[in-house]
Amino acid sequence: MRMQKHFTEVIDLIKNARTKAFKAVNTELINLYWQIGKYISERTAKEGWGKSTVLQLAEYIAKTEPGLKGFSDKNLWRMKQFFETFSDNEKLATLCREITWSHNRLVMPLKTSEERRFYIQLSIREKLSVRELERQINSSLFERTMLSAQKLAPLVRVLPNDIEHTFKETYVLEFLNLPEKHSEADLQKQLIARMKNFILELGKDFLFVNEEYRLQVGNRDFKSDLLFYHRNLQCLVAFELKTTQFEPEHLGKLNFYLEALDRDVKKPHENPSIGVLLCKSKDEEVVEYALSRSLSPTMISQYTLALPDKKLLQTKLNEFYEMWQEEKDDE
Repeated sequence: MRMQKHFTEVIDLIKNARTKAFKAVNTELINLYWQIGKYISERTAKEGWGKSTVLQLAEYIAKTEPGLKGFSDKNLWRMKQFFETFSDNEKLATLCREITWSHNRLVMPLKTSEERRFYIQLSIREKLSVRELERQINSSLFERTMLSAQKLAPLVRVLPNDIEHTFKETYVLEFLNLPEKHSEADLQKQLIARMKNFILELGKDFLFVNEEYRLQVGNRDFKSDLLFYHRNLQCLVAFELKTTQFEPEHLGKLNFYLEALDRDVKKPHENPSIGVLLCKSKDEEVVEYALSRSLSPTMISQYTLALPDKKLLQTKLNEFYEMWQEEKDDE
Protein backbone atom coordinates (compact mmCIF):
# COMPACT_ATOMS: atom_id res chain seq x y z
CA MET A 1 0.00 0.00 0.00
CA ARG A 2 2.86 2.36 0.79
CA MET A 3 4.42 1.75 -2.64
CA GLN A 4 1.09 2.33 -4.32
CA LYS A 5 0.85 5.68 -2.56
CA HIS A 6 4.26 6.66 -3.91
CA PHE A 7 3.25 5.56 -7.41
CA THR A 8 0.07 7.62 -7.16
CA GLU A 9 2.15 10.67 -6.25
CA VAL A 10 4.20 10.20 -9.44
CA ILE A 11 0.98 10.02 -11.47
CA ASP A 12 -0.13 13.28 -9.81
CA LEU A 13 3.17 14.91 -10.83
CA ILE A 14 2.61 13.85 -14.44
CA LYS A 15 -0.98 15.12 -14.46
CA ASN A 16 0.02 18.44 -12.90
CA ALA A 17 2.77 18.92 -15.50
CA ARG A 18 0.36 18.17 -18.34
CA THR A 19 -2.15 20.62 -16.93
CA LYS A 20 0.49 23.36 -16.66
CA ALA A 21 1.70 22.67 -20.20
CA PHE A 22 -1.82 22.89 -21.58
CA LYS A 23 -2.53 26.12 -19.71
CA ALA A 24 0.66 27.68 -21.06
CA VAL A 25 -0.18 26.77 -24.67
CA ASN A 26 -3.81 27.81 -24.22
CA THR A 27 -2.75 31.19 -22.83
CA GLU A 28 -0.49 31.79 -25.83
CA LEU A 29 -3.31 30.83 -28.20
CA ILE A 30 -5.79 33.17 -26.51
CA ASN A 31 -3.17 35.96 -26.53
CA LEU A 32 -2.69 35.38 -30.26
CA TYR A 33 -6.43 35.52 -30.93
CA TRP A 34 -6.61 38.70 -28.83
CA GLN A 35 -3.86 40.38 -30.85
CA ILE A 36 -5.41 39.32 -34.17
CA GLY A 37 -8.82 40.52 -32.97
CA LYS A 38 -7.32 43.84 -31.90
CA TYR A 39 -5.60 44.23 -35.26
CA ILE A 40 -8.79 43.53 -37.24
CA SER A 41 -10.83 45.80 -34.94
CA GLU A 42 -8.40 48.68 -35.45
CA ARG A 43 -8.30 48.16 -39.22
CA THR A 44 -12.10 48.11 -39.25
CA ALA A 45 -12.27 51.43 -37.40
CA LYS A 46 -9.47 53.19 -39.32
CA GLU A 47 -9.62 51.67 -42.80
CA GLY A 48 -13.15 50.33 -43.08
CA TRP A 49 -12.29 46.63 -43.08
CA GLY A 50 -15.39 44.47 -43.40
CA LYS A 51 -16.23 40.78 -43.66
CA SER A 52 -15.12 40.67 -47.31
CA THR A 53 -11.64 41.89 -46.35
CA VAL A 54 -11.48 39.37 -43.51
CA LEU A 55 -12.45 36.66 -46.00
CA GLN A 56 -9.52 37.73 -48.19
CA LEU A 57 -7.27 37.57 -45.13
CA ALA A 58 -8.47 34.03 -44.35
CA GLU A 59 -7.84 32.96 -47.93
CA TYR A 60 -4.36 34.51 -47.84
CA ILE A 61 -3.52 32.67 -44.60
CA ALA A 62 -4.76 29.38 -46.07
CA LYS A 63 -2.73 29.90 -49.24
CA THR A 64 0.44 31.12 -47.52
CA GLU A 65 0.35 28.69 -44.58
CA PRO A 66 -1.76 25.71 -45.73
CA GLY A 67 -0.94 23.74 -42.57
CA LEU A 68 -2.54 26.32 -40.27
CA LYS A 69 -6.07 25.66 -39.08
CA GLY A 70 -8.50 27.70 -37.01
CA PHE A 71 -8.15 30.88 -39.11
CA SER A 72 -11.31 30.78 -41.21
CA ASP A 73 -13.03 34.08 -41.95
CA LYS A 74 -15.72 33.31 -39.37
CA ASN A 75 -13.17 32.53 -36.67
CA LEU A 76 -11.13 35.63 -37.54
CA TRP A 77 -14.28 37.74 -37.22
CA ARG A 78 -14.96 36.08 -33.86
CA MET A 79 -11.47 37.16 -32.75
CA LYS A 80 -12.47 40.75 -33.48
CA GLN A 81 -15.65 40.29 -31.43
CA PHE A 82 -13.61 38.63 -28.69
CA PHE A 83 -11.30 41.64 -28.36
CA GLU A 84 -14.17 44.11 -28.47
CA THR A 85 -16.17 42.14 -25.88
CA PHE A 86 -13.45 42.00 -23.23
CA SER A 87 -11.10 44.92 -23.98
CA ASP A 88 -13.02 47.42 -21.83
CA ASN A 89 -12.98 45.19 -18.73
CA GLU A 90 -9.49 44.57 -17.35
CA LYS A 91 -10.63 41.85 -14.93
CA LEU A 92 -12.40 39.85 -17.66
CA ALA A 93 -9.55 40.45 -20.10
CA THR A 94 -7.31 38.59 -17.64
CA LEU A 95 -9.79 35.85 -16.73
CA CYS A 96 -10.66 34.97 -20.32
CA ARG A 97 -7.06 33.82 -20.87
CA GLU A 98 -7.57 31.05 -18.31
CA ILE A 99 -10.28 29.27 -20.33
CA THR A 100 -10.18 27.80 -23.82
CA TRP A 101 -11.32 29.45 -27.01
CA SER A 102 -14.34 27.13 -27.17
CA HIS A 103 -15.32 28.24 -23.65
CA ASN A 104 -14.85 31.89 -24.60
CA ARG A 105 -17.10 31.49 -27.63
CA LEU A 106 -19.92 30.35 -25.35
CA VAL A 107 -19.38 33.23 -22.93
CA MET A 108 -19.04 36.07 -25.47
CA PRO A 109 -22.72 36.27 -26.52
CA LEU A 110 -23.95 36.62 -22.91
CA LYS A 111 -25.75 39.87 -22.11
CA THR A 112 -23.69 41.41 -19.30
CA SER A 113 -20.13 41.52 -17.97
CA GLU A 114 -21.40 40.16 -14.64
CA GLU A 115 -22.84 37.09 -16.35
CA ARG A 116 -19.66 36.51 -18.36
CA ARG A 117 -17.54 36.81 -15.23
CA PHE A 118 -19.79 34.36 -13.39
CA TYR A 119 -19.45 31.62 -16.02
CA ILE A 120 -15.73 32.20 -16.60
CA GLN A 121 -15.01 31.88 -12.89
CA LEU A 122 -17.26 28.83 -12.72
CA SER A 123 -15.35 27.19 -15.59
CA ILE A 124 -11.99 27.93 -13.99
CA ARG A 125 -12.94 26.80 -10.51
CA GLU A 126 -14.75 23.60 -11.51
CA LYS A 127 -12.73 22.83 -14.67
CA LEU A 128 -15.94 22.55 -16.66
CA SER A 129 -15.88 20.93 -20.07
CA VAL A 130 -17.33 22.96 -22.94
CA ARG A 131 -20.43 20.77 -22.99
CA GLU A 132 -20.96 21.17 -19.24
CA LEU A 133 -20.53 24.95 -19.45
CA GLU A 134 -23.08 25.06 -22.27
CA ARG A 135 -25.50 23.02 -20.16
CA GLN A 136 -25.11 25.38 -17.20
CA ILE A 137 -25.68 28.44 -19.41
CA ASN A 138 -28.76 26.88 -21.00
CA SER A 139 -30.14 26.04 -17.56
CA SER A 140 -29.80 29.75 -16.56
CA LEU A 141 -27.58 28.97 -13.59
CA PHE A 142 -26.53 32.63 -13.31
CA GLU A 143 -30.11 33.90 -13.04
CA ARG A 144 -31.10 31.17 -10.59
CA THR A 145 -28.07 31.83 -8.43
CA MET A 146 -28.70 35.58 -8.36
CA LEU A 147 -32.38 35.17 -7.53
CA SER A 148 -31.84 32.66 -4.75
CA ALA A 149 -28.66 34.31 -3.42
CA GLN A 150 -27.09 30.85 -3.24
CA LYS A 151 -23.37 30.38 -3.03
CA LEU A 152 -21.71 29.12 -6.17
CA ALA A 153 -19.70 26.19 -4.79
CA PRO A 154 -22.57 23.98 -3.51
CA LEU A 155 -24.27 24.16 -6.90
CA VAL A 156 -21.42 22.73 -8.89
CA ARG A 157 -19.15 20.82 -6.56
CA VAL A 158 -20.75 17.54 -7.63
CA LEU A 159 -19.66 18.07 -11.23
CA PRO A 160 -16.87 15.85 -12.62
CA ASN A 161 -13.27 17.05 -12.66
CA ASP A 162 -11.94 15.03 -15.59
CA ILE A 163 -8.72 16.74 -16.68
CA GLU A 164 -8.32 14.47 -19.70
CA HIS A 165 -11.64 15.51 -21.23
CA THR A 166 -11.54 19.11 -20.02
CA PHE A 167 -8.39 19.82 -22.03
CA LYS A 168 -9.31 18.16 -25.33
CA GLU A 169 -9.51 21.54 -27.02
CA THR A 170 -9.65 21.31 -30.81
CA TYR A 171 -8.20 24.78 -31.38
CA VAL A 172 -5.15 24.09 -29.18
CA LEU A 173 -4.50 20.80 -30.97
CA GLU A 174 -4.78 22.52 -34.35
CA PHE A 175 -2.57 25.39 -33.20
CA LEU A 176 0.15 22.88 -32.30
CA ASN A 177 -0.55 20.86 -35.47
CA LEU A 178 -1.27 17.78 -33.36
CA PRO A 179 -3.84 15.13 -34.32
CA GLU A 180 -6.93 14.95 -32.16
CA LYS A 181 -7.82 11.55 -30.69
CA HIS A 182 -11.23 10.34 -31.76
CA SER A 183 -12.98 7.48 -30.04
CA GLU A 184 -13.76 5.92 -33.45
CA ALA A 185 -10.26 6.51 -34.83
CA ASP A 186 -9.45 2.89 -35.67
CA LEU A 187 -12.44 1.84 -37.75
CA GLN A 188 -14.06 5.08 -38.86
CA LYS A 189 -10.84 6.81 -39.87
CA GLN A 190 -9.78 3.92 -42.08
CA LEU A 191 -13.24 3.56 -43.61
CA ILE A 192 -13.31 7.29 -44.39
CA ALA A 193 -9.86 7.16 -46.01
CA ARG A 194 -10.76 4.14 -48.14
CA MET A 195 -14.14 5.57 -49.11
CA LYS A 196 -12.45 8.82 -50.14
CA ASN A 197 -10.08 6.97 -52.47
CA PHE A 198 -12.91 4.86 -53.87
CA ILE A 199 -15.06 7.93 -54.68
CA LEU A 200 -12.13 9.57 -56.45
CA GLU A 201 -11.58 6.40 -58.50
CA LEU A 202 -15.17 6.47 -59.78
CA GLY A 203 -14.36 9.15 -62.33
CA LYS A 204 -13.33 12.74 -62.91
CA ASP A 205 -16.66 14.22 -61.86
CA PHE A 206 -15.87 13.99 -58.14
CA LEU A 207 -13.40 16.61 -56.89
CA PHE A 208 -12.18 16.22 -53.30
CA VAL A 209 -12.70 19.32 -51.13
CA ASN A 210 -11.71 18.27 -47.62
CA GLU A 211 -11.88 15.67 -44.88
CA GLU A 212 -13.63 16.59 -41.62
CA TYR A 213 -14.83 19.80 -43.26
CA ARG A 214 -15.67 22.28 -40.52
CA LEU A 215 -19.10 23.90 -40.56
CA GLN A 216 -19.66 26.79 -38.18
CA VAL A 217 -23.25 27.34 -37.11
CA GLY A 218 -23.75 30.02 -34.49
CA ASN A 219 -21.20 29.44 -31.74
CA ARG A 220 -20.76 25.73 -32.45
CA ASP A 221 -18.55 23.77 -34.82
CA PHE A 222 -19.59 20.66 -36.72
CA LYS A 223 -17.54 18.46 -39.04
CA SER A 224 -18.64 16.64 -42.18
CA ASP A 225 -16.60 13.45 -42.70
CA LEU A 226 -15.94 13.94 -46.44
CA LEU A 227 -16.83 16.79 -48.76
CA PHE A 228 -16.62 16.59 -52.56
CA TYR A 229 -17.69 18.76 -55.47
CA HIS A 230 -19.45 17.08 -58.39
CA ARG A 231 -18.56 18.79 -61.66
CA ASN A 232 -21.43 17.44 -63.72
CA LEU A 233 -24.13 18.14 -61.12
CA GLN A 234 -22.40 21.38 -60.06
CA CYS A 235 -23.04 20.83 -56.38
CA LEU A 236 -21.33 19.89 -53.13
CA VAL A 237 -21.62 16.27 -51.98
CA ALA A 238 -21.18 15.51 -48.27
CA PHE A 239 -20.47 11.94 -47.17
CA GLU A 240 -21.23 11.08 -43.55
CA LEU A 241 -20.00 7.73 -42.25
CA LYS A 242 -21.26 6.05 -39.07
CA THR A 243 -19.76 2.91 -37.58
CA THR A 244 -23.05 2.07 -35.89
CA GLN A 245 -26.47 0.80 -36.88
CA PHE A 246 -28.60 3.21 -38.91
CA GLU A 247 -30.72 5.61 -36.87
CA PRO A 248 -33.21 8.15 -38.32
CA GLU A 249 -31.46 11.02 -36.49
CA HIS A 250 -28.35 10.38 -38.62
CA LEU A 251 -30.26 11.64 -41.65
CA GLY A 252 -31.53 14.61 -39.66
CA LYS A 253 -27.98 15.61 -38.79
CA LEU A 254 -26.86 15.20 -42.40
CA ASN A 255 -29.71 17.43 -43.60
CA PHE A 256 -28.58 19.99 -41.03
CA TYR A 257 -25.09 19.89 -42.59
CA LEU A 258 -26.58 20.36 -46.07
CA GLU A 259 -28.47 23.48 -44.93
CA ALA A 260 -25.23 24.90 -43.52
CA LEU A 261 -23.38 24.10 -46.75
CA ASP A 262 -26.06 25.71 -48.89
CA ARG A 263 -26.15 28.81 -46.69
CA ASP A 264 -22.43 29.39 -46.14
CA VAL A 265 -20.42 27.45 -48.75
CA LYS A 266 -22.47 26.95 -51.91
CA LYS A 267 -21.94 29.51 -54.68
CA PRO A 268 -25.02 31.29 -56.10
CA HIS A 269 -24.78 29.51 -59.47
CA GLU A 270 -24.42 26.04 -57.93
CA ASN A 271 -27.18 23.51 -57.28
CA PRO A 272 -28.34 22.44 -53.79
CA SER A 273 -25.92 20.18 -51.90
CA ILE A 274 -26.36 16.41 -51.66
CA GLY A 275 -25.74 14.15 -48.68
CA VAL A 276 -24.77 10.48 -48.68
CA LEU A 277 -25.13 8.63 -45.37
CA LEU A 278 -23.07 5.46 -44.94
CA CYS A 279 -23.77 3.28 -41.88
CA LYS A 280 -21.69 0.19 -41.19
CA SER A 281 -22.63 -1.96 -38.22
CA LYS A 282 -21.26 -5.45 -37.67
CA ASP A 283 -23.89 -7.25 -39.76
CA GLU A 284 -25.42 -4.57 -41.96
CA GLU A 285 -24.55 -1.79 -44.41
CA VAL A 286 -27.05 1.01 -44.95
CA VAL A 287 -26.70 3.74 -47.61
CA GLU A 288 -29.16 6.63 -47.83
CA TYR A 289 -29.23 9.83 -49.89
CA ALA A 290 -30.23 13.19 -48.41
CA LEU A 291 -31.65 15.58 -51.01
CA SER A 292 -33.08 19.08 -50.73
CA ARG A 293 -36.88 19.29 -50.63
CA SER A 294 -36.72 22.13 -53.16
CA LEU A 295 -35.43 19.81 -55.90
CA SER A 296 -37.75 18.99 -58.78
CA PRO A 297 -38.43 15.31 -59.67
CA THR A 298 -36.29 15.76 -62.79
CA MET A 299 -33.35 17.07 -60.75
CA ILE A 300 -33.74 14.27 -58.20
CA SER A 301 -33.61 11.72 -61.01
CA GLN A 302 -30.50 13.42 -62.43
CA TYR A 303 -28.84 13.43 -59.01
CA THR A 304 -29.65 9.77 -58.38
CA LEU A 305 -28.23 8.66 -61.74
CA ALA A 306 -24.98 10.58 -61.21
CA LEU A 307 -24.37 9.37 -57.65
CA PRO A 308 -22.69 6.03 -56.91
CA ASP A 309 -25.14 3.14 -56.81
CA LYS A 310 -26.30 2.29 -53.27
CA LYS A 311 -25.60 -1.43 -53.66
CA LEU A 312 -22.08 -0.67 -54.87
CA LEU A 313 -21.45 1.54 -51.84
CA GLN A 314 -22.84 -1.14 -49.53
CA THR A 315 -20.51 -3.72 -51.09
CA LYS A 316 -17.52 -1.42 -50.73
CA LEU A 317 -18.37 -0.66 -47.11
CA ASN A 318 -18.40 -4.37 -46.35
CA GLU A 319 -15.10 -4.92 -48.21
CA PHE A 320 -13.41 -2.07 -46.36
CA TYR A 321 -14.69 -3.38 -43.02
CA GLU A 322 -13.35 -6.87 -43.73
CA MET A 323 -9.98 -5.41 -44.76
CA TRP A 324 -9.82 -3.44 -41.51
CA GLN A 325 -10.77 -6.53 -39.51
CA GLU A 326 -8.03 -8.61 -41.18
CA GLU A 327 -5.42 -5.92 -40.52
CA LYS A 328 -6.52 -5.68 -36.91
CA ASP A 329 -6.31 -9.45 -36.46
CA ASP A 330 -2.76 -9.47 -37.88
CA GLU A 331 -1.50 -6.92 -35.33
